[in-house]
Amino acid sequence: MLTINNLSKSFGGVHAVQDVSFTVKEGNIHSVIGPNGAGKTTLFNLITGVYTPTRGEILLNGENVAAMPPDALARRGMSRTFQNLQVCMNMTAIDNVMVGAHLRLNQNLFASMLRLPSVRRADAACRDEAADLMEFVGVGRHIDDEAGQMSYGALKRLEIARALAAKPKVLLLDEPAAGLNHTETGEIEALIRKVAQSGVTVVLVEHDMKLVMNLSDHILVLDYGKKLAEGTAAEVRANPDVVAAYLGVAA
Repeated sequence: MLTINNLSKSFGGVHAVQDVSFTVKEGNIHSVIGPNGAGKTTLFNLITGVYTPTRGEILLNGENVAAMPPDALARRGMSRTFQNLQVCMNMTAIDNVMVGAHLRLNQNLFASMLRLPSVRRADAACRDEAADLMEFVGVGRHIDDEAGQMSYGALKRLEIARALAAKPKVLLLDEPAAGLNHTETGEIEALIRKVAQSGVTVVLVEHDMKLVMNLSDHILVLDYGKKLAEGTAAEVRANPDVVAAYLGVAA
């Protein structure tokens, strides 16, 4: 599904990501972990077109998509969420989800202005799909609520619903459990597993190690922008280099 070859990104003299390579298999949950400042979010921003790589390849279904803008990647089946919520708080929850489907809607200005029957049918179908996605992620009771009235945990799940509205083949989640309590983290964990079981490949950046170890088919560990280790949860947990990176050599 996704292959990263010798990916690097420098900001002046700072090498944020250095020659990172890994492969994400279709249908898997693939996690990226590492201490603060390891380059995880920079890696996500490279893969999703926010940053242009200094060098390296990003292959999505065999096509090199390095340096493509986010909208082009969305059309090819890549969607993401953000570490800091990117939700329109003054819109209803269902309108936020419908925004995620805009690439699949009729964008003919003339037809939209006249509200032709075809446009009304497409809008109704889009709303029905958005409502189904809100039920899928567990926020169906908030359909007509303004997003600003929803709890932080519900907004995290709403953002995942919006990303799914684009019908992605691969979904990148940037710290979906950040700021959540124990109960909300459990709900996000169950949702991510549910998304993967629906056929969407998931790439995850997360600091909650319990969630990562419970969910992941494969884990990539970054440290100072370089690949430190990768493997199954058991292999990564037992790797002395990973333990040292997180806890220090003395520990």
